[in-house]
Amino acid sequence: MLSRRQDPIVAVATAPGRGAVGIVRASGRDLTLLIEAVCGRSLAARHATFVPFRAGDGSAIDQGLAIHFPAPHSYTGEDVLELQAHGGPVVLQLLLARCLEVGAGIGLRLAEPGEFTQRAYLNDKLDLAQAEAVSDLIDASTEAAARSASRSLAGGFSAEVHALRDRLITLRMLVEATLDFPEEEIDFLQKADARGQLARIVEQLDALLDRTRQGALLREGIKVVIAGQPNVGKSSLLNALAGAELAIVTPIPGTTRDKVSETIQIEGVPVHVIDTAGLRETHDEVERIGVERSWAEIEGADALLFLHDLTRLGEPAYDAADAAIAARLPAALAQAGRLVPVFNKADAAPAKRAQGLVVSAKTGAGLDGLRRRLLELAGWHASPEGLFIARTRHVQALRRTSEHLTLARAQAESADPALDLLAEELRLAQMALGEITGEFSADDLLGEIFSRFCIGK
Repeated sequence: MLSRRQDPIVAVATAPGRGAVGIVRASGRDLTLLIEAVCGRSLAARHATFVPFRAGDGSAIDQGLAIHFPAPHSYTGEDVLELQAHGGPVVLQLLLARCLEVGAGIGLRLAEPGEFTQRAYLNDKLDLAQAEAVSDLIDASTEAAARSASRSLAGGFSAEVHALRDRLITLRMLVEATLDFPEEEIDFLQKADARGQLARIVEQLDALLDRTRQGALLREGIKVVIAGQPNVGKSSLLNALAGAELAIVTPIPGTTRDKVSETIQIEGVPVHVIDTAGLRETHDEVERIGVERSWAEIEGADALLFLHDLTRLGEPAYDAADAAIAARLPAALAQAGRLVPVFNKADAAPAKRAQGLVVSAKTGAGLDGLRRRLLELAGWHASPEGLFIARTRHVQALRRTSEHLTLARAQAESADPALDLLAEELRLAQMALGEITGEFSADDLLGEIFSRFCIGK
């Protein structure tokens, strides 16, 4: 994609399907030819002008608003033309085809996924974290995620990263200046308060890392699988958590043959809940496939709700089947504290107690406690300040920054510190931090990021 970034591009910028308004967007170094041919006239900069959109024979494809954003004052930093027409897919395809026909002489081509936003990044209109926030704002599944993405798009997350980077640069300058002038014999670590500066940088980084983890959780959520024997109430629990009749519930064992999933939100955190087929030995081929898929979902779960039927506790056959399931569950889930025993049907067995969460999917009793437990498993905690949307790569970059600063701190606090090693760890920390905003980014990383955007953005 980078090798063709000089080409003018065009795409439909609104979602597929019918709508009141649809937009065709073009971006390039000079769109004068395109503007005059399609709109039949020149356009005042940044003013919406009502015009007929002309076909090759002079007839009108449609009529609507045309807006010209001359470079560099546009989303991409290039000349941008937006044609706002009626939102029928045929109309938009005709308008897109006309633009490609007119622009053939200047190399106008269809935009690739995310290419408009990539050009905004390459032309310094957005940094990489802000560019990713554009996609995250579009894809936000909860109100909290949308608000956090908006903060990142406005530059809040980038500002904190830059503030941390600036403090790192200042400390690097002091260390490297001491390396350049050893004859001064200045006790750098004491007089420049290098240890104190480094400790404050680490403290600031830890706070940012914590908020970034929370922001990544808002974007990605947590995958929770409900598993157990047939007829313990897995589908009823999914319906109760979702507040809708998503899964079929009957007293017939094996009703759920395949997974049923739904994303709910708890305090703004997306929780991807998956109801699975009841785990048992079966000769029914369709049900057997469903059970195999249940085990596959369990293997990939962030958290597992192992559901039990309170009314059947103490029955030898039932308890033996539960023990067989428990023996096969991934040990890593239990070791990480992400295997949660949940005992359902408290309404039908009010006198029974169990070692785990007791709920009633029928009445809703205990569900608030279950929701709180899911938030704990996700690692969520209320933040005193607004969060920024974040991605796993941001968290990983901050962790690498933290690792380099830990090594730098160990060097600074040693009895005989090696300033060259200290300077190198600070440099590596700065580079890891710069990956977040794109100051140090490989082309293949950019390709991976922008390929996940929608066409036209």
